[in-house]
Amino acid sequence: MKPILSFILTLSIASLSAQSVKQDKMEALSFMVGEWVGTSTLFVDGEISRQVPAFERISYDLDSSIIVIELNSETLKLHTIIRYDQEDNTYYYHAFSERSAGKLPASMIDGRFVVQATADKRYIFERTGENSFREFGEQRKDGGWVKYFEDTFTDTR
Repeated sequence: MKPILSFILTLSIASLSAQSVKQDKMEALSFMVGEWVGTSTLFVDGEISRQVPAFERISYDLDSSIIVIELNSETLKLHTIIRYDQEDNTYYYHAFSERSAGKLPASMIDGRFVVQATADKRYIFERTGENSFREFGEQRKDGGWVKYFEDTFTDTR
C-alpha cells in the first residue's frame, strides 16, 4: 500500500509543479489583457501610409491556460490564441484570419512578448503605460529592424 501512495503523491506533486510553471508563464502575459481601443498604423519606407481605428479584446480562457485575442479594424480582423507548451518551453501564437492561419513560436524578452513570424519578421507586444498597450511588427532590412505596422491602444475598462 505504501508504494502506491508514494507513487500517487509523486505524480500529484509533479502535476502541481507543471501547472504552476504554466500558470506563471501565462500570468506573465497579463499586461495584454483588456478591452483596447486605438489606432492601427501602417508604414511604408518609414512613412505613415494608412491609419485606421482598431479595437482589440484580449482575455484569458480555459482556466487561464490560453489567451484569446480578437482584433478588429478596417484593415485586419484577426482571432489569435496564445498558449504555453511546457515541454517545448515555448509560447505559441495561433493566428486565424479570413484568408490564413498560422502557428508561430514566441517568447518573453525583457518584459515584451515577441512572436517570431520568420527569421526576418517579428511582432512585439508591450505595455506602454498604466492604461496603454501597443503591438508592432518589424521586418529586417539592411541589417536592422524596420517597423511596418504599429497598433496603439488604451484600455477601456
